[in-house]
Amino acid sequence: MAGRAVWRIAIAILLLTACSGRGAPSAPDGTASGTARRPPRSFALALGVDVDDAGVIERLGGYDLVVVDGQGTSAAAVRRLHDGGATVLAYLSVGTVEPGRPWFATARDQGWLLEHWDDWDEWYAAVAESGLRDLLVTEADSELAKGFDGLFLDNTDMVQTHPAQRSGMVRLVAALDQAVGDDGLLFAQNGDPGEAGIVSYLDGWNREDVSFTYDFDREAYVPAGTADHREAMHQLTEYHDAGLIVTATDYLERPDAHAEDQAADAACSTGALPNVSDLDLTRIADPALTCAGR
Repeated sequence: MAGRAVWRIAIAILLLTACSGRGAPSAPDGTASGTARRPPRSFALALGVDVDDAGVIERLGGYDLVVVDGQGTSAAAVRRLHDGGATVLAYLSVGTVEPGRPWFATARDQGWLLEHWDDWDEWYAAVAESGLRDLLVTEADSELAKGFDGLFLDNTDMVQTHPAQRSGMVRLVAALDQAVGDDGLLFAQNGDPGEAGIVSYLDGWNREDVSFTYDFDREAYVPAGTADHREAMHQLTEYHDAGLIVTATDYLERPDAHAEDQAADAACSTGALPNVSDLDLTRIADPALTCAGR
């Protein structure tokens, strides 16, 4: 979309230069991409923080791009984050429905829930159902009305294990793209947005578990496996070079300067913005991790 090209140029100017030492991004065919611009300098996926806490707002004021919960964050909190200079995205899970969400009962009663996802106590979403898609778009509109600069979509990658939901997911992401508009940002995370058929609608993509992850079977924080790390690095590079703003989120049990530097170095080498937190996303690096000097 032409408006997205303008936004990517604007965000590069307003949020200054990127951390990456990589060259100018190019389109998948190797030609220079008119929409590709360097990302902001810092990124926080801060879903587990209290955005009504003045100290939290102050710490997030050091970040250029911030993701907070869309439904649980007030318009006043969004304004305070804007006052600190952040571009603020609303988190919305579209591939699962969480039992604490106001729309859970409707989704359950209408038969729009698939099987339970034990790791996160969520239900996979039957996005092939137009009624559920409409429900999620309505929620997105409500969140955007609070002043958010865009949406951060989670669990779009559920289509990898639920292929019958793929076309519905594409329709849903297309509708959310329209809701965000040309001046907003639309992010997703994980999976392969190209294979899922949604990459053309996205401005940005986050990859979790690049260097460090949480193993639910072992109930422990562990380094990412070699093959998983290699795949994540390849994907981040690919989508950075295709013109997306790319970010990398890693998980550590407690602050660890050496491990954080390791994760940041890996992310920055692909052109991605680094982010390291605990699994519940309650920890905010202060100062923010950036690629400056790496």
